[in-house]
Amino acid sequence: MGCGCAGSRYTRSAHHPPAKGVLELNLRMMKKGLVTLLLFWAGGMTLIAQTHHSRASAAESAVSADRIVQYVRQRFGVPETVKLTADALHSSSFPGFYETVVTSDDGKQKRPNNVFVTKDSHYFIMGNLFPVVSDPKAEFERRAREVFKVPAATELTVGPFAKSAFPEFLKSTLTANNGKNKQTGDVWMTRDGKIGILGNVLPFQEDAERIIVTRNQPSTGPANAPVTIVEYADLQCPTCARFHEFLEKELLPKYQGKVRVIFKEFPLPSHDWSHTAAVANECGYQIDPSAFAAYRSLIFGHQSSITVANVRDSMLEYGVDAGIDRLRLAACIDSKASLPRIEAATREAEKLGVTSTPTSFVNGRLVVGATPEQFYKVIDEALATRRPQAQKR
Repeated sequence: MGCGCAGSRYTRSAHHPPAKGVLELNLRMMKKGLVTLLLFWAGGMTLIAQTHHSRASAAESAVSADRIVQYVRQRFGVPETVKLTADALHSSSFPGFYETVVTSDDGKQKRPNNVFVTKDSHYFIMGNLFPVVSDPKAEFERRAREVFKVPAATELTVGPFAKSAFPEFLKSTLTANNGKNKQTGDVWMTRDGKIGILGNVLPFQEDAERIIVTRNQPSTGPANAPVTIVEYADLQCPTCARFHEFLEKELLPKYQGKVRVIFKEFPLPSHDWSHTAAVANECGYQIDPSAFAAYRSLIFGHQSSITVANVRDSMLEYGVDAGIDRLRLAACIDSKASLPRIEAATREAEKLGVTSTPTSFVNGRLVVGATPEQFYKVIDEALATRRPQAQKR
C-alpha cells in the first residue's frame, strides 16, 4: 500500500518520484510531510547541512534514542530495510528544546537529519530551527532561501502567522513563485516569536484515543469490536482507493466481527474535486448512514473517471446507485450542509499530526505506509490485548 498522498495542508499532492531539478526538490522539501519522506527515499539534500548553531550542554532528555527511532519509523512509515540510528537527546542552544541527529541508511547512503523535541516532550520537530531577531517574514524568507538554495529569481512570500492546532506554536505559509509554478508550505514559529522553524512540527507523546471522536461517525463493523481502525483519507488519492479496497475485500473479511473501521474525511487542497466528494460522502451519511459504505466504495471505484467538471453529477449518480435520495443529496451538496463534519475531522487530524493519506490509527497506534502483512501484524498485536472499544465522545 505505501504512503500515497502527502504534503502541506495547503498544497498537499500525490507523492511522486522527485524531479531532477534542484529547485523543485528543495521546494517540495518545504511541504509538510514530504520533508522526511524525501530525506529518506529521494536521495536529496539533508537538513543537517544547513544548521549553524552549536550544542548547548550534555544534559540529556529522559526520552531515549530508541524512542526517537521508533517514532520516526512509525510516523513516516520508514521500511525496516532502512536502518535508523539516533544519538541521545541533549539540551539545545534553543531554549525549551532537546536535540539530536537521526541518521538513515538505506545501504547506499547515510543521511543525517536534525531532530528537536520540546522539553515537555509534547512536540517533535524535524528540520531547522533559527533565532528570529527582526521582522519574522523577512527572516523566514532569508532563511528559506539559504537553506533550500532558492534562486534569486524565485519570489518567496510569507503569510501572516496565526494560532495553530498546537498551542505552543504559530503557523504561517511560505509561498514560492518562479513565474511558472507556485507552491506553498507550512512554516512555524514558537508562540513567543523568538524561534523560527523550517520543517515538520508534530505531536510527540499525544494520546490519540483521547483526541479521536468515534461517536456519530461513518463506520463499518461492530461498535464493540476489540480493534478500531480510524482512517483519514482523501477520495481523490489513488493510494486511498487501493487501501479502501484492501480494507473492504481483505482485512474486514479476514477479521470479521473483530474490527471496526471509522472513516474520516481529509481532503487535500491540491486535489481539485476531493473536497466536493467529501461533502457529498458525508451528506450521504447524514441522509442514510447505512448507505455510506457503498457510496464511498463507488466513489473510490470510479475515481479515475471523476473530474472537477463532472464531480457534482458523478456524486449524485453514485449516490442514487447506493440508494440515497437524489433530491436530498443534491440539496445537501449544494448547501454544503456536511461541511462542519469535514472541518472537525480536519482539525482533529491536524492535532494528531496527520500529514498524508491514507493515515490510520489502530486502537490509537499510528500506522502509515504499511504493507498488508505489516497491517495484519498491527491488528494481531491489538487483538492480543483483547481490549473491547467502548463508545466514546
